[in-house]
Amino acid sequence: MAESSYSIFESRTPEDIHQEIQQVYLENARPWVIGYSGGKDSTTALQLVWYALAELPEEERKYPVYVISSDTLVETPVIVNYITGTLERLEAIAREQKMPFQTDIVRPKTDDTFWVNLIGRGYPAPYTRFRWCTDRMKIRPANKFVLDKVAEHGEVIMVLGVRKGESTTRDQVLSLHSIQNSFLLRHSSLPNAFVYAPIVDFSLNDVWFYLLNVPSPWNNDNKELITLYRNTNAQGECPLVVDETTPSCGNSRFGCWTCTVVTKDKAMEGLIDNGEEWMMPLLEFRDFLAETQDSARKPEIREFRRSNGQITILNNKLIHGPYTLKFCQELLEKLLNVQEQVRKEGPDPEIKLITDDELEEIRKIWRTQRQDWEDAVPQIYAEIVGDRAWVVDDTTFFTKKDKEILESVCAEKGIPVTLVAKLLDTERQMDGMSRRAKIQSRIDEIFHEDWRSEEEALNELNKLMNNDPP
Repeated sequence: MAESSYSIFESRTPEDIHQEIQQVYLENARPWVIGYSGGKDSTTALQLVWYALAELPEEERKYPVYVISSDTLVETPVIVNYITGTLERLEAIAREQKMPFQTDIVRPKTDDTFWVNLIGRGYPAPYTRFRWCTDRMKIRPANKFVLDKVAEHGEVIMVLGVRKGESTTRDQVLSLHSIQNSFLLRHSSLPNAFVYAPIVDFSLNDVWFYLLNVPSPWNNDNKELITLYRNTNAQGECPLVVDETTPSCGNSRFGCWTCTVVTKDKAMEGLIDNGEEWMMPLLEFRDFLAETQDSARKPEIREFRRSNGQITILNNKLIHGPYTLKFCQELLEKLLNVQEQVRKEGPDPEIKLITDDELEEIRKIWRTQRQDWEDAVPQIYAEIVGDRAWVVDDTTFFTKKDKEILESVCAEKGIPVTLVAKLLDTERQMDGMSRRAKIQSRIDEIFHEDWRSEEEALNELNKLMNNDPP
C-alpha cells in the first residue's frame, strides 16, 4: 500500500504517546507480552513502552512486561545474533533500573520444527498453497507462551508493533477486533488475551524518524539497525506471528533462511553482498530446496502415495506425497555438509543448523514410521560430522539384514514389502504394552491404504487420459 505523507508527530508528541501507554498500563491491571522481532516496528513499540513506564514511579510499575522473540531454529544467523544481544542488554538494564521487563525466546516443540517435518516426515518445502511452517514454528510457540501467562495471571495484553497500511488484511483485522472506547483490541483467537498497538497510526517515515532521534534505552545503536536493513535490502520485518492474519514475510524481510515461499531470498543475498560471504552455502541449500518444487522433479524425489497411504489422481494427474526416505537422507547429508562448511568459514565454529534433539526425533520417525531398518541417521552423522552418543532405545528394532530377507520373501510372494514392514513395525511398537486396544485399528488402517504399485496407478491414469474403459 502507498505510504501516506501524514506524520503522527504533526498531531502528537512522544510525550503524548507515553501518556497513552501509561494510561493503558495503569487502567488495565494485567501483565503485558511484547512481541519483539528485532525489526524497526517492534523496536519502536518496545522503546516507547520502556520510556513510558520509566516515567512512572517504581511502585506503579507492578505489572510484569514479558518481551518475547520467536526463534524458529532456522532464523537467519545474523538476525538471531542481533536479537539475542539486544535481549541480553535489555534484561541487564532492566535489572539495574528496576524495570518490570523480562525477556524470553519462544521456540517450536521438537516435533514441530522445520527439519523434523521436512527431513523427518518428508513434508515438501513450503510454498504459497502449503505453508505448513508458520503455524507449527511461529503461531503455536507464541500462543503457548501467552496461554501460559493467561493461566498464571487470568488475562494478558499483547503489545504488537503493527501499523495501519501494512496490508489490507491487517487493516480489516484491526477494525474487526476493536473495542469501543478502548485502546485495546480483542485477540482474534486467544481467550482472555487483548492486543494493544501503540504505533498503529505511525507511518514508515515516523518509525525511522523516531528511531534516529530517540536513543535506545538498552544501549543499542539504532543506526546499526538501519545498516542491517540496508545490508539485507529489507523492506520489512517478520513480526511475531500470533494468528493467521499476521502479514507473512516477503522477498526482502528478515526471516527464516530456509524460506521457499518467496521466489528469491533478497535479504540473505543482501547480507552476502555486504560481507557475509560465509552464508553462501545457506543460500545455495535454500535454492536447492526451492528447486524441489519443480513439478518435473516430483516423480524422482516424492512418494507416489500421499502421507495417508492413499493414491490420489486429480484432473488426470498423480498427486505426489512426501519426499521419499532416500531423498530425505540426501537432504540430511547436504544439511550436515553445509553446517560443517559454515563452521569453518563463518564466525561461529560451534553453530548448529540442526539440533541434537531434532536429529534424535528424525531418527525416531524414520525408524518407527518410515521403515528405516538400516538406522541411517547415526551413519550419516558419523560420516560427515563424527561419532556422538545417541539415545539408547531398549525396543527391539529390525536391521538391514532383516530388511534384505523381507524384501526377498515379499518379492517371491508378490506382496508389497512396505505393507509387511509397516505391520511388523506396528506390532513391534506395541509389544509389551499392557493395553493393545489400538493395534487392531492400526492394522486395519494399514490394510486400507492403497497398495497398488506406482506402475499400476500410472496405468490407470493413462486409461483415464485416453478414456479407456477400466
